[in-house]
Amino acid sequence: MSAPHPGAWWLWAVALAAVAGRTTNPVLLGLVIAVAGFVAVTCRQDTPWADSYGVFLKFGLAVIGIRVVFHVLLGGIGGPTTLFTLPEVPLPEWARGIRLGGPVTAEGLVFAGCQGLQLATLLCCVGAANALANAKRLLRSLPAALYEVSVAVVVAMTVAPQLVASAKSVRRARALRGGAVRGVRAVKLLLVPVLEDAFERSLVLAAAMDSRGYGRRAGLPATTRALTGVLVLGGLVGLCVGAYGLLDGGSPPLVGVPVLVVGAVLAVAGLWTGSRRVRRSRYRPDTWGRRELLIVASGLAALLATHLAPAHLGGADLTPATVPLEPPTLPVLPAIGLLCALAPVLLAERKKP
Repeated sequence: MSAPHPGAWWLWAVALAAVAGRTTNPVLLGLVIAVAGFVAVTCRQDTPWADSYGVFLKFGLAVIGIRVVFHVLLGGIGGPTTLFTLPEVPLPEWARGIRLGGPVTAEGLVFAGCQGLQLATLLCCVGAANALANAKRLLRSLPAALYEVSVAVVVAMTVAPQLVASAKSVRRARALRGGAVRGVRAVKLLLVPVLEDAFERSLVLAAAMDSRGYGRRAGLPATTRALTGVLVLGGLVGLCVGAYGLLDGGSPPLVGVPVLVVGAVLAVAGLWTGSRRVRRSRYRPDTWGRRELLIVASGLAALLATHLAPAHLGGADLTPATVPLEPPTLPVLPAIGLLCALAPVLLAERKKP
């Protein structure tokens, strides 16, 4: 059975990232990391980028440490519980509001740790998407009108998986040669070979794309190209103005939904006309089925449960107070929604012993 559509995995991961961006509750953020990690480990395929989640998890732990260190050195949220006091460096008048050193409080450390954990959770969601989705398959599924942008995005998305695959191959080669260096010295020894191998993989990918006709454009008249540009630009302007009208309560009624609908129609028309300038065929197109719908629906369930949770079902516990310090509680409805995000595990292939 083939792997699910990569777009479904990215939509699922974006939904989990939106949940993480909605809360600073460390219990709920830990649950997001656990759900993303369990699904990534259970549903991943035997691919070179399957171990991307572990790399992003390590980056997330480093981000938490950096955020806490910055708070200790530069300050931020204060509180009545002072843990220790660092020597404070006097700053000039133009740097008012910024301090170097000074008292470090427990409330400030908890606040900085929650913010760092939120960013680490976002990185873990991206790592899960990189471990589950095939970026090259995703490129084939994007509209032809977004060809140049999609190629750049996909090449950028393959950097992390390529670095992971290169690191694994270099470490395996050094182990076969008897190299047993670990720690900081090992990073220095592995850095140059890993970067060199990743660059070679990128060049091979670029050559393969060029040999398959990527970048070849159909001969369209100048009027068609100009019409495409006008439609896309008009659609973007309409979407921006319509979204502003919906968010601003004082705007005229015609600036909201009508302009947004017109912008969407123009954008779709621009994508349709622009798709004719890239001629390409698909031997085996990726289709969406029940598996992909289940994956996306599970992510949307977690997102909706978090954004629509009333106060008595966990909506008031999404952003716990740090002054005064209070133990965080698990929001009920968002936690149930995140458990629904485990549904892709039911689709995982059972590996034979």
